[in-house]
Amino acid sequence: MLVITRREGEEVIIGDPAAPLGIVRIASIKGDRVRLAFEFPREIRVDRREVSEQINAANKEANPIAGQIRPAAGGENA
Repeated sequence: MLVITRREGEEVIIGDPAAPLGIVRIASIKGDRVRLAFEFPREIRVDRREVSEQINAANKEANPIAGQIRPAAGGENA
C-alpha cells in the first residue's frame, strides 16, 4: 500500500503521467473530514468500499455458484 501526504488542492496522478488513467484531487479538508475529487473516464467504475461490498454481495446472491468448482454430472469418470 502506498501512503502519501497531500494538501488541499494537490493531486495524485494514476497511471502514465503522459496519458493518465485518472486523477485524484484533495478537494477540501475540514476538521477530520477530507473531500476527494476523482477524475476518471466514464467507463472506469469508481465506488466507495461499502457500495462495492453491497454490489459484490448482491452478485453472490444472484449467482451463488459463480467461482466455485463443482464435479461434473455423471460421476467420477464422466
